[in-house]
Amino acid sequence: MENRLKSKNSLNPDLWTAIQHLQKAIAAGGVDPKLLALVHLRASQINGCSACVHASVAGAKRAGDTDERLHNVAAWREAPFYTDAERAALALAEAATRLQDGAEGVTDEIWEDANAHFTEEQIGAINLEIALTNFFNRINRTIKEPAGKTWG
Repeated sequence: MENRLKSKNSLNPDLWTAIQHLQKAIAAGGVDPKLLALVHLRASQINGCSACVHASVAGAKRAGDTDERLHNVAAWREAPFYTDAERAALALAEAATRLQDGAEGVTDEIWEDANAHFTEEQIGAINLEIALTNFFNRINRTIKEPAGKTWG
């Protein structure tokens, strides 16, 4: 696969500044970076974004996560490796990502479970991580960003 966009450096620098501000806001939310990486990984798996799957695994490993947990994110409901808080965040990520084709989206039950584990500030950061991940997934799928070339 070859990237359709040959020179990302020529894009508007304000775009990169805005993304950096969003990433700072996410980091300021007080959520464990390993959890944010799991959320990023799960949404990227759903969207089939190889560049973001690669980047989120690399980021999770830098944050200290294990291969065992990273290999099982796609089957997190059946795998014993995740805390209840991580499960709530992964459920939120899946529901917020799967909005197509009449999917139910974030139900009250999913939202209440997230609220049981996180503060409003943390949920805001997790939601922003989910949205930014979906943003990157769509751009990378559109321009055919290959895994491992510029991310992670």
